[in-house]
Amino acid sequence: MFKNQLLTLILLFLSKPFFAQPLEFKLLSCNSQTNPMAIEGQHPLLSWIVKAEGFNRSQTAYQVLVASEMELLKDENADLWNSGKVISSQSTHVKYRGDKLLPTQKYWWKVKIWDEKGNASDWSAANSFETGLMEDANWGNAKWISLSKDTRSSEYRFRDYKTGGMKEPIKLTSQAVGYFRNVIDAEKEIKSARAYICGLGYYELYINGEKTGDHVLDPAPSNYDKQAYYVTYDVTQQIKTGKNSIGIILGNGFYGQNISWKRDPESENDLSYGAPAARLIIKVTYEDNSQDEFYSDEHWKNSTGPIVFDNVYGGDTYDARFEINGWNTLDFNDRKWTKVKTISPKLNKVSANQMPPIRKLKELKPQRVFKSVKGNWIVDFGQNIAGWVKINVKEKKGQVINITPTEALTQSGEDIYPGSTGGGANGMPQLYTYICKGKGLESWEPKFSYHGFRYAEITGVSTKPDAQMIKAVLVATDVEQQGSFLCSDPLLNKMDTISKWTIVDNLHGIPEDCPHREKCGWLGDAHAFCEYALYNYELGNFYKKYMEDIRTQRKIVDGNNKSGEKFRVPTMIAPGKRTSTIAKLDWGIAAIYLPWYNYVYYGDSSIVKEYYEDMKELTNYYLTFKNEKGIIDNGMGDWCPPRWDRKRNPLAMECHPVVSANAYFYDILGIMEAFATMNKDAAFEAKMKEEQESLFKAFNAEYLQSIPMAPHLWYGSQTATVMALQFGMVPDEKVETVVDGLAYNIVAVKGGHHATGIHGNRYIYTVLNKYGKAGLAHKILTTPTFPSQTYVMNYGFTTWPERQFFWEDMEGLSNSLNHPMHSGFAAYFFESLGGIKTDYNTAGYKEFTVNPVFQKEITETTVNVPTPYGNIFNSWHMTQESFSMELEVPFNTKAKLVLAAEELKSLKVNDEEWLRYQQENKIKLVNNSIVILGSGTYKIKYTK
Repeated sequence: MFKNQLLTLILLFLSKPFFAQPLEFKLLSCNSQTNPMAIEGQHPLLSWIVKAEGFNRSQTAYQVLVASEMELLKDENADLWNSGKVISSQSTHVKYRGDKLLPTQKYWWKVKIWDEKGNASDWSAANSFETGLMEDANWGNAKWISLSKDTRSSEYRFRDYKTGGMKEPIKLTSQAVGYFRNVIDAEKEIKSARAYICGLGYYELYINGEKTGDHVLDPAPSNYDKQAYYVTYDVTQQIKTGKNSIGIILGNGFYGQNISWKRDPESENDLSYGAPAARLIIKVTYEDNSQDEFYSDEHWKNSTGPIVFDNVYGGDTYDARFEINGWNTLDFNDRKWTKVKTISPKLNKVSANQMPPIRKLKELKPQRVFKSVKGNWIVDFGQNIAGWVKINVKEKKGQVINITPTEALTQSGEDIYPGSTGGGANGMPQLYTYICKGKGLESWEPKFSYHGFRYAEITGVSTKPDAQMIKAVLVATDVEQQGSFLCSDPLLNKMDTISKWTIVDNLHGIPEDCPHREKCGWLGDAHAFCEYALYNYELGNFYKKYMEDIRTQRKIVDGNNKSGEKFRVPTMIAPGKRTSTIAKLDWGIAAIYLPWYNYVYYGDSSIVKEYYEDMKELTNYYLTFKNEKGIIDNGMGDWCPPRWDRKRNPLAMECHPVVSANAYFYDILGIMEAFATMNKDAAFEAKMKEEQESLFKAFNAEYLQSIPMAPHLWYGSQTATVMALQFGMVPDEKVETVVDGLAYNIVAVKGGHHATGIHGNRYIYTVLNKYGKAGLAHKILTTPTFPSQTYVMNYGFTTWPERQFFWEDMEGLSNSLNHPMHSGFAAYFFESLGGIKTDYNTAGYKEFTVNPVFQKEITETTVNVPTPYGNIFNSWHMTQESFSMELEVPFNTKAKLVLAAEELKSLKVNDEEWLRYQQENKIKLVNNSIVILGSGTYKIKYTK
């Protein structure tokens, strides 16, 4: 008996790699979500992140099992898909290729992998994904319900509306907020329950008096008539056996917004899509596996309530005297409520929301409270945010409390300054109004609007505001921050912080231009900050949704060459009815850059294939603007350079719009060549190559020029020169003199300052670092005088303002003070100072470059870079003579460490001399300058 046991142990020892370093699954995801509840489509993408000790660890094969029941995974008898052992290093975006997936079903999956030595891992823990409704028929008997009658009687339901062209304001009210309720009866013990709800307008769902989920401002804005989104909730714990009360509050959101921008020449006459409506279906599975459905229909009842005005621009008015206590509970008597109206709204498609929801992310306490010159209380929250305020007050019945959120104070600091938050173009100043019911302590926060602000003026309270009375609430799309940057220069660290704040403040289901005046998805702004955002946040599904917005916003137009050919092309803004014009080239190319960045940073080719024909059509459209010199006559311009104003100082935009647009288009032609290769479109690939070569010649013939009184060349402006260098448009033999020409203008002409708007500013610091001018890049950023980023920070801004004005000369802080298009430059912190960069050939950081640029002003830099394989960590320290780096390379990836020949001679890796380490570990050296390092944690040292 003992011998048999011993033999068994020996065989086990020989068969299982006892001394192999373990493989640990850290994260499994489906369509870039963990255990998602409403995927759509028959081919979800499966990914896994693995942690493995040691060095040069990688995956050589995988096996995936997918089953309809968790138990079916245990014996590897998966009933939907058993991939078998697939010889592949792919661990991201693996396409499901099993049996057909059915709607509203839960599926289970797990994976095992084999490492570089052929050793198998254990199976991962089982994960799940659920399918959504998948098609409209699966809404069953659910109907769209809408408020049947506006019964508001509060005198505070009206607001003033006045745009710049109006002499006097007029009184307007919003479409009424509806309160809806019904009672359902779940007859048996509940096993699971899911609620699927689509709001045309912002909504909140309640079950038995409790709000469902923690989402706010749901759903995200879209082109509702073409594409709306529903949200799925697990309501297993909320639905009880027996009777249940279901309630919905339905506001206007962007769907029913019928006031602001109505008189804007770049908007449609009516920005509302119609009366707000909602559709709900609750699917219940009982313990005996029987199922039941409950849905919105004509049997529901409705009423108006205490939200007597709501507008996403203007704010909420809440009259607490009209509260309906217990309206969403079982015990409520709804005898006086009326039947809902069922409608058939105009819409083409309703899909499951796949991106993170908007949530309340943070509360901010007052940092300072003082009285203005008018005698009103002003609260300073210390940070410019997007969101709302919440209050706790105790005042008499009928007392009106007005809260006016603003971004700025007057130059004297004695009062609020309306600026972009005071109405103007959109006609509605930011305002929250609360009318007290007079019954002890009253707590309130808005539901259906959000504002951009740092300060709040509050009137109607009898005591000085404090943290118990008022707080600010940051409200934004809950994208996960995974990346980080820190260096030895506190000024750069502060710029990074401000850049992040400015982005987070402007994520509300779309990448906004600002969170107050416009709240619009301007395409040029979106691609300006995209790369920096991708270094910090998980945004894959966010940008996929925004690409849907761009697609559904397109208009059919003629080309510019009078050929009669029609093109479907984007507008300047997406989504919504404030479209502006057909997109100028440097704005419209967001429809190509966003899929490109999504592919390069995440390695997900599905978005490229999905939008390839759209991108191809757009490229051909812009080619119709080619003139006799080979230049594309189209462009919006290098938006918001120093001192620029479209009307008062247009010449401050030193780069002609056509020049910067053509530089972008050169890059786009290269991207489209790559996309054509991916899609096996040889003819278009050849066309793109030819067009790019042609534009290279035309651009240099037209714009490369001498600098008067200096022995250098450039392209006529900082922006054009920066973009030409960034995109490889400068002839090789002229690169040095063009770099010198750029530096000459910065130093000798501009006194050490930039003269760039959003196009040039995105790349200027990266380009200067790449071409040996790292110290100059640092100087531009940190010189405390106008218009540097340090100047902006020293003036007190906590987010980047839209305009680069000399603020001391301004009567007030006008225009938006929260514009993320100016955060794009901060990608330089990661790609230059951190030195981490992926590219098309090794998309998604499967392989990545490590090439930090060093400058004497910075002695330390640490970056965390999120990737589909796990985070890259790079932390370096430099003294006058030596350099050290700690580098973490994720499992199944490779780092390409770039070194000069002299640096290679003194290189030590993990305290071993380079040559010995290379021989012992079989490290590959490419071109005597690139060290290829597999996964692991490395200590790297060499002499500078």
